[in-house]
Amino acid sequence: MRFIKSIIDIGIISSILLLLPSCSSQEQAKEEAMQTSDKPNIVIFYVDDLGYGDLGAYGATAVKTPNVDALAHNGIRFTDAHSSAATCTPSRYSLLTGEQAFRNKRARILPGDAPLLIDVNQPTLPKMLKKVGYKTAVVGKWHLGLGDGFVDWNKAVKPGPLEIGFDYSFLLPATGDRVPSVYLENHHVVNLSQDDPLYVNYKHKIGNRPTGYENPELVRQTPDEGHNKTIVNGISRMGWMACGKSAEWIDEDFYQVFTDKANDFITANKEQPFFLFFPFHDIHVPRLPHKMFQGQTDMGPRGDAIVQMDWITGQIVNQLKKYNLLDNTIILFTSDNGAVLNDGYEDQAEELLGEHKPNGIYKGGKYSAHEAGTRVPTIIHYPNRVKPGVSDALMTQVDIYASLANYLNIPLENQEAIDSQVLTDAWFNAQEPGRDFIIQQSVGLALRMGSWKYITPANENRMKRKAAIKERKNIDIGAKPTAQLYNLTKDPSEQIDLAARMPEKVAELAQLLAKEKARTARKQ
Repeated sequence: MRFIKSIIDIGIISSILLLLPSCSSQEQAKEEAMQTSDKPNIVIFYVDDLGYGDLGAYGATAVKTPNVDALAHNGIRFTDAHSSAATCTPSRYSLLTGEQAFRNKRARILPGDAPLLIDVNQPTLPKMLKKVGYKTAVVGKWHLGLGDGFVDWNKAVKPGPLEIGFDYSFLLPATGDRVPSVYLENHHVVNLSQDDPLYVNYKHKIGNRPTGYENPELVRQTPDEGHNKTIVNGISRMGWMACGKSAEWIDEDFYQVFTDKANDFITANKEQPFFLFFPFHDIHVPRLPHKMFQGQTDMGPRGDAIVQMDWITGQIVNQLKKYNLLDNTIILFTSDNGAVLNDGYEDQAEELLGEHKPNGIYKGGKYSAHEAGTRVPTIIHYPNRVKPGVSDALMTQVDIYASLANYLNIPLENQEAIDSQVLTDAWFNAQEPGRDFIIQQSVGLALRMGSWKYITPANENRMKRKAAIKERKNIDIGAKPTAQLYNLTKDPSEQIDLAARMPEKVAELAQLLAKEKARTARKQ
């Protein structure tokens, strides 16, 4: 009997041993599957021209932003976070490449027919995320150029977002105030009729469409000289557009069109990790919120556009909730630069401002080297990892690239994202310190280090631009013929220039900035 039992035991053990490789393989497969499913989705809400003081979570009382405020309440609200530049194109460039825009001479505000700014061989954030299985999309305002400089809008328009790492794109090709006033889905203009081909020119008038300078009685908002060309939907734009009538957008429909496209992408990719880059048109000019939002504030179209932006944010967050994705989604909510009121059209943004302070206590605004040029609302929401809090860490959008790579264990090459630093701990923990220093780009460069703010001297051309912008937009862009130095701890509104009293500190910061400008590789 003992002999028979021994045989049975040996058989059982042998059977178990035979099963072990199979079990091990199954466990390994299960672990790999878990690793894939545990990758957080990533959504970047990139609002246009939203100032530090434009949200309830940052002190606004004249406008209600409950959906964004909820993200701030349940995530980390940063008080000293910055876009890399005080204007839209260079900020977008830096976020997607991890590289300061001043290293690319073309990374300035682009015309509507500019070629693609990001080289197709350049590493990008979406390319990096695709390495580990992410589906990627951009929905909204692009303004990073398209094609090779000679775009035929009636054919496939490329290179564009698909060539730099996005699987799907639905765009305003440039901005709302620039032609062509059409949507571009992947490589093609939406709803364009072959019988009515589209043409665009930024040098001289083409076609017979009315213009703002010839037909001022046809415009709904009085434009400045730069925005008085072809009229589309009652708004004169930058540049001339001929034909293409079937493809025209209606500005008031942006809120629903872009929301639907973003939510469709989430639905289609809910079973795998995805990256959605959502660069809003709001609250950029022309401000034309849908009638559902008109009159929601006493500040006119600009205030109502903020309410519209908040509604869009809520709709996309609700889509994440619908599929139980919210807890495992990193949401970064921020802006491409500070606020501007009068930026090309008369829409009473200044007249109806009341007590609202779009840039909070900070000096300047969009275009400016002062703090309000780049200090913008920034919120991280990621329930699976982030505990709610408020962080005063010095942060910059250029570090999003390396920080996400670090979190997802994706190695970066020495020449990839050369200005991006790993600040994962600070992004996900309000108690962690941030950057030692950041570079801020506007008409020139500035450097923040701790309490200190150094602004480089302006040349004659920048001084002329300062005068023009201050006159037209009522913004101090911070350009002086001599260097400027401010202590932001004691003087957050930059009222007292200390440069003449502290030449040694000026020299120290100028030397650090020069060293950073000369650097050509990532800090390891």
